[in-house]
Amino acid sequence: MALKRIALLLTVLGGINWGLVGAFKFDLLRFALGFLPGAVVVAQIIIGLAAAYVLFAYMIK
Repeated sequence: MALKRIALLLTVLGGINWGLVGAFKFDLLRFALGFLPGAVVVAQIIIGLAAAYVLFAYMIK
């Protein structure tokens, strides 16, 4: 249950970030982790995996 909540939180944060990018060209993830470019890529991958997990978790529910 905790994994599902964490994945949902990451998915929501990713959605908010994409909204900011689309509306204001402001990437919150790059702003927060810009000093570690590799960390940005890793965080994007983790958020993408979390979104896939949420999608499949709610599809089989």
